[in-house]
Amino acid sequence: MSEVARYTRRMVLGTGLAMAATVALGGIAFAADTVKLGVSIPAATHGFTGGIVWWANQAKAELEKAHPNLKITVKTASGAPEQANQLQDLVTVTKIDSLVIFPFESAALTQPVMQAKKKNVYVTVVDRGLTDTSAQDAYIAGDNTAFGRIPAEYIAKKYNGKANIVALRGIPTTLDNERWEAFTGVLKQYPDIKILDGKYANWNRDDAFKVTQDFLTRFKDIDVVWAADDDMAFGVLKAIEQAKRTDIKEVFGGAGSKTMVKTILDGSNPLIRADVSYSPKFIYDAIKMTAEARLKGDKLPATYIIPSALITKENAKEFYFPDSPY
Repeated sequence: MSEVARYTRRMVLGTGLAMAATVALGGIAFAADTVKLGVSIPAATHGFTGGIVWWANQAKAELEKAHPNLKITVKTASGAPEQANQLQDLVTVTKIDSLVIFPFESAALTQPVMQAKKKNVYVTVVDRGLTDTSAQDAYIAGDNTAFGRIPAEYIAKKYNGKANIVALRGIPTTLDNERWEAFTGVLKQYPDIKILDGKYANWNRDDAFKVTQDFLTRFKDIDVVWAADDDMAFGVLKAIEQAKRTDIKEVFGGAGSKTMVKTILDGSNPLIRADVSYSPKFIYDAIKMTAEARLKGDKLPATYIIPSALITKENAKEFYFPDSPY
């Protein structure tokens, strides 16, 4: 059995559970003779989107092999205008009847997606929501509240409710706000845990390095760094190493990149002990759920949130996919 197959069986998004939650269109399910599914995603400009592209192509290969009457077309875009143009081509040239889209930007893609939906294309939006939800049939995303809550609970428990923390946020988005509010909401219950500062580092390794340099200059006693993304966490580690700081006990990233998970498995860096899952594999799950529902003439629940989990040495093998680019 392949790595993808084994992981898929473990995921909460197992086909049986997902399909049990579907509702027949108009109260009656009609199986489709063929399904032409378009997949529109950002290009692999960094680790996480590299994982998105890889998992999307895994879904195409496996699902087309399993369903001869399914045709999947994957398009990658380097920006919102290109994605909008590709979306128009998918509708008018490829003549898709179903769409799974990970929008490059929410506002810029809302109207193009709405135009596709008006042409009777079934639309599943993944992760970055649209500004008008009437443009979509279904929404699938990771659990951003858990993404912030889980590391906060872990830190509070491990450090007995007493620690000095600095935090690196992503970019100013609703997604980042959900994570930050969940993280700080937990820690408000612990008066001896101090968040010394929290700054945006744009989910970028180089920006995280610079932000951490600033933190290390201003704060002489730091116990934990919360870098809400594994790419940022690597920038944090580089800054700590260059500064030769020994007071910092732990760096907590996020999203479960293969390098970070392998580090946890091996115990090769004492600053990396845990992570939280937010795998780009959700694009695989979204494509699988959408394709199999449409082949049966079904539709998905309006919203499906993929749970996040705490990754530690005890369970890290379940989250380690060495063939994935992320």
